[in-house]
Amino acid sequence: MDFVAEIGSTVRLFFFILEHEPMMLYFTVGLIGLVVGSFLNVVIHRLPIMMFNELRQQCQEYLSLSDEKCAAESGKVFNLNTPSSHCPHCQHKIRFWENIPIISYLFLGGRCSNCKAGISIRYPLVEFFTALLGLIVCWQLGYGIGLVFALIFTWALLAASMIDFDHQLLPDQITLPLLWLGIVFNLFFLGFTSLENSIIGAIAGYLSLWSVFMLFKLVTGKEGMGYGDFKLLALLGAWLGWQALPIIILLSSLVGSVVGIGLILVAGRDKNVPMPFGPFLAGAGWLTMLWGAEIQQFYFNISF
Repeated sequence: MDFVAEIGSTVRLFFFILEHEPMMLYFTVGLIGLVVGSFLNVVIHRLPIMMFNELRQQCQEYLSLSDEKCAAESGKVFNLNTPSSHCPHCQHKIRFWENIPIISYLFLGGRCSNCKAGISIRYPLVEFFTALLGLIVCWQLGYGIGLVFALIFTWALLAASMIDFDHQLLPDQITLPLLWLGIVFNLFFLGFTSLENSIIGAIAGYLSLWSVFMLFKLVTGKEGMGYGDFKLLALLGAWLGWQALPIIILLSSLVGSVVGIGLILVAGRDKNVPMPFGPFLAGAGWLTMLWGAEIQQFYFNISF
């Protein structure tokens, strides 16, 4: 019992320090952000593969097809934990000291310690930006339970955005739990909005983009966006309330249009190649969470 009491006392002291020493809070959030960023790299890489494997297996079962190669692959365990991290070129198992966020990449010179194949710069960049975004949230919100939920919100949006950028899909495994978490946050922890506004925001967020999707499809016969975008805007509405939806839609559409036109004119991108909308929605939602009132005030000032 004395040991348990000592642990409890240490934990209380730690949180007391976090509450009253901002630099310690920033250091802790930044360190956790680097670790979470390393995990997000795994999620961003493996979750789409897990989804594709599951879809392939479902299609085979539905069509009663058998394929020896696919059957052999389906017997292998592949998830966020298994197999352990390894070099894709030589299958070298990455040891823990080779997996320290950012530091290991710099120490190894951006190359595998075994075969010397190059390691993508994106891995340390994801770790860096995960920590950076966490520090910005910490600076804006300060110590409190809201910071914990805002960090989860931020890091989940980052993972979803990267997956959408790579594969043009937004996994239900991220969007749906995050939607419910937003409602729970606003219900039990007096979050960013009221429960009523949260529920209306989720409904309005989904139906607004769904309506645009259906209208565009009726007029052109084409699908202008994916269902994942509806769910993403629904979760943003669940977290921030229906009042935040207009500014989120305006910001994401404006930035998305500028980027899209810029890629066509400058980079020569084919205008018929679809561009993921999820990262723009997620970015607009994140900005609205932190500076929604300021953005709205700025908009009204330049409009009137």
